[in-house]
Amino acid sequence: MLQTVRRAFQVEEIRQRLFFTFLMLIVVRLGSELPTPGVDPSYIQNFFASQTGDAFNFFDAFTGGSFTQMSVFALSITPYITSSIIVQLLTIAIPKLEELQKEGEEGRKKMTAITRYLTVGLALIESAAMSIGFGRQGLLVEFNFVNAAVVIVTLTAGSTLLMWIGERITEKGVGNGISIVLLINILSRIPSDFMRLYSQFIKGKSIANAALAAIIIIAVLLVVIVFVIILQDAVRKIPVQYSQKVVGRKTMGGQSTNIPLKVNTAGVIPVIFASSLMQFPIVIASFLGKGDGSGIGSEILKGLNSNNWCNPANIQYSWGLIVYILLTVFFAYFYTSITFNPMEIANNMKKSGGFILGIRPGKPTVEYLTKILNYIIFIGACGLVIVQIIPFFFNGVFGANVSFGGTSMIIIVGVVLETIKKVESMMLVRNYKGFLNT
Repeated sequence: MLQTVRRAFQVEEIRQRLFFTFLMLIVVRLGSELPTPGVDPSYIQNFFASQTGDAFNFFDAFTGGSFTQMSVFALSITPYITSSIIVQLLTIAIPKLEELQKEGEEGRKKMTAITRYLTVGLALIESAAMSIGFGRQGLLVEFNFVNAAVVIVTLTAGSTLLMWIGERITEKGVGNGISIVLLINILSRIPSDFMRLYSQFIKGKSIANAALAAIIIIAVLLVVIVFVIILQDAVRKIPVQYSQKVVGRKTMGGQSTNIPLKVNTAGVIPVIFASSLMQFPIVIASFLGKGDGSGIGSEILKGLNSNNWCNPANIQYSWGLIVYILLTVFFAYFYTSITFNPMEIANNMKKSGGFILGIRPGKPTVEYLTKILNYIIFIGACGLVIVQIIPFFFNGVFGANVSFGGTSMIIIVGVVLETIKKVESMMLVRNYKGFLNT
């Protein structure tokens, strides 16, 4: 990794791209500290402090602390992520979108434009709900039409600007810009999380206890990181053989290749979907002031709250963890089913004269791919669950509540690995160009 970065800085073009990415990330962090006009940031901070659930902490980690400070980037790129997921889901229900997805570069541009418009619309709705809903309760210094409109325009413009920055990083920088913006937001919260761990488990303890706590914390982090790396890079290769064709005097085809199926086919999407669905009732109850009541509704909310999972004092609320695991597995199968089509792959192989060794083309190939896919989806979903359960266990048993949970670790490792591979591919292309020029 360090060798890749060192060689990348020796290439002027890549060095300029890295410098541009760095400048854009500075803009992102500056915007995260710039307050929204007419807003009292102490209100939202007090609101966060009064919440027992981790729904808002999950959202604040994705915004890099911008939400608690109510900066101009308070919405961050969450509207863009939501709109991208919605557009992908709509490609199943709307044939026109499915056609656009198959039109190549032109179709991709139209899909990107639709995602942009939807992002602005979602940002407008979220900022309006926030300024009006929270504004009546004290978020705005003075609640009136002008101040509410200023907050709506500012938050919408901030989210749109972040989307633009992400696209510019993709075009002129290194890696996927949206992912890198999300990465820097999550990384910005890690120093404060380490300070919290230090104050809770190391500060004021004896040398032996402090050293043991530090070793356990580092060991747990390393185990999670290594496991996530294995999960992200693991693939199941299906061997494919192409039959030979004689065209004129030339013999074409006949080569052997493989279909690489990622074990973690759906990435972090199942975790985000499951977490969002579990925390949605808690968010609504918090807005309505019903989160601290008594009765069956309050008991259900406590079960949905991940802070109560794996807690020996409240072990009865760990049923929410079982629901969370089932939702993660379900969304892993659901998302993969809309992004990976075994029938399409089998048809393309048949048209190209390819076949899986020992499997007949056509329906048997579709059944074989579906069987293998279902198997690796389950393994990938179990891997995601393990990564998520480790932070829940230490939070419940030891009270180690930090923002970089399993979801954040998957995003951090995934984006870093993706960016490094992107840099390596850019250097490889440059070497090919240099070879051709000579």
